[in-house]
Amino acid sequence: MTTTKYGDSGVSPRTNVFAERQMLKHAGPHIVLDKFGMNRPMPKNKTQTIKFRRPRVFTAADTPLVEGVTPSATQFRYEDVSATVKQYGMLVEITDHIEDTHEDPVLNDATEQVGENIGRTIESLTYGVLKAGTNVFYANGSARNAVNTPISKSKQQAVIRSLKAQKAMKITKVMDGSVNYKTSPIEASFIAVAHTDLESDIRALPGFVPVAEYGNRKTVHEYELGSVDDVRYVCSADLDPIIDAGGAKSGSGTEMVSTSGTSADVYPILFFGKDAYGTVPLRGQGAVSPTILRPGVRDKSDPLGQRGYVGFKTWFTAVILNQAWMARLEVAATAL
Repeated sequence: MTTTKYGDSGVSPRTNVFAERQMLKHAGPHIVLDKFGMNRPMPKNKTQTIKFRRPRVFTAADTPLVEGVTPSATQFRYEDVSATVKQYGMLVEITDHIEDTHEDPVLNDATEQVGENIGRTIESLTYGVLKAGTNVFYANGSARNAVNTPISKSKQQAVIRSLKAQKAMKITKVMDGSVNYKTSPIEASFIAVAHTDLESDIRALPGFVPVAEYGNRKTVHEYELGSVDDVRYVCSADLDPIIDAGGAKSGSGTEMVSTSGTSADVYPILFFGKDAYGTVPLRGQGAVSPTILRPGVRDKSDPLGQRGYVGFKTWFTAVILNQAWMARLEVAATAL
């Protein structure tokens, strides 16, 4: 019986499904932001527009009822926030010379690296949307070009007070770390994500509790650093700072990290409440369309079968659903 194949690759559907799961497995550890937003999988063969729906919040019913009089009914409504999904992908070329003579498993290693880059791509796209939010605080001063001090507990408290005043709810569940589309419950808390350069400054905050002292408390991500009050910090090296955008690197009396050596680099710390933003989750079969073409496949464009390819395609979007339920705190990082 002839096996159905993808194009002329010589790779059966089962192999491609395995490759897809392998790519997602390696993408997962690099994705932080995808876990804390409202996730909506994009149905296949639909339009490029996806809608995130949320119920409208009722105002307090603080008018006394009149005896014997039925109160007027309040209409229940949803709010729709639309976003357009776009396609992203990459392609890695491998020659027959490399595969025939190289001692390393090049094709497998390339597949792993492509998988890791899926995670970086999704993280970069989401980060670009979220760090453009309008609810912003500064470690010092009133603008980005003045920032040259590290995070402080008082600034964290100011951010959380603002979120609570806007009725932002704590996050109680996150996307599971597996490649499947499911969630896991967590202790109610606000989530803050930041670059790994800020780890020492966050650990220095009064009341910081490291993950090692959590006991039976479940972490929200393998990159979770610890918590301060009702905020849990997750750090990732993919959440890049804004280079040389702050004030004088030593203007506060403490040396700050600076790429140029003059102005402090500015690090956004993103704080989230529940359903502050939405994404198309990178999970489940069909989330990624892999390409694996081994060298040796001959066609008109490659008559000697000298080239092979590893790559992927995926559809993705991220959108802020409620500006008041998330905030950006811009800080500097203490030089070590």
